[in-house]
Amino acid sequence: MILVLRYLRGDRLSLAIGIVHGVAGASGLGLLLLALQGPPRGEAMGVGSFGVTAAVLFGAALVLGLLILFLHRRPRIAGVVVATHASLAIAAFVLFLAWASMG
Repeated sequence: MILVLRYLRGDRLSLAIGIVHGVAGASGLGLLLLALQGPPRGEAMGVGSFGVTAAVLFGAALVLGLLILFLHRRPRIAGVVVATHASLAIAAFVLFLAWASMG
């Protein structure tokens, strides 16, 4: 949230902050993929596919996050990519929380 607020204000964000953010996101995705290997969760409640869907959305958010690095000279396009990246990540996190709470 802090990153997007600084982005919207027009602050120049350091590459180190972006790298830490990306590594944290990629690590979380990796841990989710490991958790999906375990016993099924949420099947009885109808949320069994939420974990896989969250992983797909997190993966798409990760790809868009990497794309932001290459679009820094096109602020209008980068803004759309940032908004899409954040939206996908938030949706994935909500699905992940629903899936994880059914364990």
